[in-house]
Amino acid sequence: MKKFATVFAALVLLLVSVFSVSCNKSGKEDALPGTLMFRFEGNPRELSKVSQELPDTNDFLITVTDGAGNVIFDDLYCNLPESLDVGPGSYGIFVRSEDFSGLAFSSPQYGDEQCVVVPPAGTVTVELGCRQINSGIRLDISPDFLTEYPGGVLFVKAGDRRLMYSYSENRIAYFSPGQVSVILDNDGKETVLLTRTLVSQEILTLKISVSAGGGAESKGITISLDTSRVWTNETCLLGDEGSKGTTYEDALTVSQALASIGRDDVWVSGFIVGGDLTSANASFAPPFKSASNLILGPRSTASSRDNCIAVQLPSGDVRDALNLVSNPGMLGRLVCIHGDIESSYFNMVGLKSVSDFVLK
Repeated sequence: MKKFATVFAALVLLLVSVFSVSCNKSGKEDALPGTLMFRFEGNPRELSKVSQELPDTNDFLITVTDGAGNVIFDDLYCNLPESLDVGPGSYGIFVRSEDFSGLAFSSPQYGDEQCVVVPPAGTVTVELGCRQINSGIRLDISPDFLTEYPGGVLFVKAGDRRLMYSYSENRIAYFSPGQVSVILDNDGKETVLLTRTLVSQEILTLKISVSAGGGAESKGITISLDTSRVWTNETCLLGDEGSKGTTYEDALTVSQALASIGRDDVWVSGFIVGGDLTSANASFAPPFKSASNLILGPRSTASSRDNCIAVQLPSGDVRDALNLVSNPGMLGRLVCIHGDIESSYFNMVGLKSVSDFVLK
């Protein structure tokens, strides 16, 4: 019996020891840092019903906060490191084309907002969308309204802000999603003509006129919804790759170029981030040895082949001006390059038959 008790005690001690080691090991693993990586969706399939000049995603503002609300990055997207080493936990990501004041003409705001969880020692790649995140309203004011209310002034009101909408105005007034009102100030007397609630991506066009009647005293204001001018920007709005790229002012971004294999005679805009390409490797820091190629990245801090495009530099003026052997100062420069997008150049999507470039 004594021998059994001794063996049992030894087993208990062994189990406690193993459990303790296991718990300690788990605690260390749970504390291992993770990695956050970012990229914009590269192949939008639905476009807005309205053609608009969209901003370059490199100029977007991006803010990354931890679960406690502490800001760990707040700058331009092009200055975002290739990856962020962070502790395990939840993170908020807010990306936007501009900081929006709340109510302004011609100020569509594009971006995305996400919450992600980074596991210990894990890597999370955040696919950033590019959707309109504010709302808009446009007033189509008929001539008879001006005749009936020559001293009247129309306002668009959202939140605690208001914006005068002149009778000759035809721009869209953008506001943060929520309630919007149309107000008539007629010789100091204010009347709310309409109040609507709009969600993000929704843009409304309202026709404002004066209804017919037997006399001026029986006329009333009529507001109707122009259903042909209601739309939502449902998906990624990086631009229409089928029409972009014909000029350097409207160049494809690197992300768009990756989704546009087979297009010829197009302009691609990106940052020169490296060179010395082989089928499996590349260099992202000087000194460089090969003058015949370079790499364009979506941001100046790119440091891997992923999400980048290879560029073949033909002998001549383009190579003389851009190659990193003779021009190490070109590293990190933003440039537009004209050529053909092909499926493979050193096992990367490549820009070949390069004929021109423009430094930005």
